[in-house]
Amino acid sequence: MNTVISVLLFVIGLSAGFAFNNILNNSKENNAKKIAEDIIEKAKKEAEKTKREALFEAKEESHKLKLETDKEIKEKKLELKASEERLIQRENSIDKRDELFQKREMALDERELKINDKYKNIQDEQAKVEEIKQEQLDLLSKISEFSKEKAKELIMKKVEEQMSKEITAYIKERENDAKLEADKIAKNLIVLSMQRYAADLANEQTVTVVSLPNDEIKGRIIGREGRNIRTIEAITGVDLIIDDTPEAVVLSSFDPLRREIARITLENLLKDGRIHPTRIEELYDKVSKEMKNKIIEYGNDALFEVGIAKMDPELVELVGKLHFRTSYGQNALAHSMEVANLSGILAGELGENVTLAKRAGLLHDIGKSIDHEMEGSHVDIGVDIAKKYKENDVVINAIASHHGDTDASSVISVIVAIADTLSASRPGARNDSLENYLKRLEQLEEIGNEIDGVEKTFAVQAGRELRVVVKPEKIDDLTAHKIARDIKEKIEKTLQYPGTIKVTVIREIRATEEAK
Repeated sequence: MNTVISVLLFVIGLSAGFAFNNILNNSKENNAKKIAEDIIEKAKKEAEKTKREALFEAKEESHKLKLETDKEIKEKKLELKASEERLIQRENSIDKRDELFQKREMALDERELKINDKYKNIQDEQAKVEEIKQEQLDLLSKISEFSKEKAKELIMKKVEEQMSKEITAYIKERENDAKLEADKIAKNLIVLSMQRYAADLANEQTVTVVSLPNDEIKGRIIGREGRNIRTIEAITGVDLIIDDTPEAVVLSSFDPLRREIARITLENLLKDGRIHPTRIEELYDKVSKEMKNKIIEYGNDALFEVGIAKMDPELVELVGKLHFRTSYGQNALAHSMEVANLSGILAGELGENVTLAKRAGLLHDIGKSIDHEMEGSHVDIGVDIAKKYKENDVVINAIASHHGDTDASSVISVIVAIADTLSASRPGARNDSLENYLKRLEQLEEIGNEIDGVEKTFAVQAGRELRVVVKPEKIDDLTAHKIARDIKEKIEKTLQYPGTIKVTVIREIRATEEAK
């Protein structure tokens, strides 16, 4: 019974729950529909509002565009109007100018007519003047009983007599001046004639041979793993060549002073017997100090032998250094002393200052004492040295002009140049052949001749200067400067040469007519 009741109650409850659920679902569905309808209604209102706002903005934008377009049209109309007014003004101005030109042309025509009339009147007046002049001349001839030709002859005779006296006085005065300057003119003529003498040049020696007591000493000179020979080469700056030559080693360097210091150092090492890096450095320092005193001694001996009494001690040392310099195999100090003596002899013959000539001759190559230590030619360096030690202007000019780089300003300068040439060209002074010398000059000239537009190239001053003549119709002034730089760079890249080489590009235009 209870079970039946429970089942009934369960069925009744299930039915009631199902009914309630249906009622609840229907209620939610109705609410959802209502919310959806509200949302749709709201969306329609929003869309309507947005549509109205978009239409308003479009109308407003259209209005703005219309206003801007109207404004631009007005501005364009104003610009066109202004342009039209300017054109009208210009046209009016041109018309006025045309009228002025026409009036001026008419005025010029009138003036030309007036000038022509005046010219005719002047010609008529001149004809009348000539008639009157001829009448007066005829009248004068009748009065004086002299014809025109006879009067002219008489006047010319008197003028000739007067001029003859003046010419005689002038010739006499010039003869006196010529007598006063005869000695000076003769000196210059002699100097210029001797200056035409020239010479050939040659090679330098760059090695010194040191004799050894025996071949076993070569191993000691080399040292363990070559440390001794490396030390010698490092501190002396020379190359030590040890080959199969019996009982001899060779010192090689372009600097004779370094070779001499290395030679004495090596000879002292051989005498001492202790050959190791420390001893090499000690002896090198000692020899270097002794060599400075020896250089000064060489300089003083040269001054004494030449006969120069006083010179700055530092300049004396530079003179002594010339003993260790060579020029194409010729000792520079011996060459300078020879030039000094020759200069003194020539100066004495010509009546010039002998002492000054000897001083200029001794110092003419002073730049070679340090030209391996600094940039520049030995001429420029020598001029700077002479100015530094306040040498006479004649000495300075002799140094600057002895190779023709500068014009000689005195007879002594030319004498030094002659003596330098004589010393270099005497038999046995230098040891190169003419063929090698000419070959060097040919190589130098070929560099210039290879450039387009160059007419001819000349190597002068023993190869110290290259003069390049270009064709003026092909090469302008700016290109001439470029050619000089190109040749200079090519010489530096392809040739080996001592000192400096001056490159001069010449562009010359000549206009020639012949009168027939």
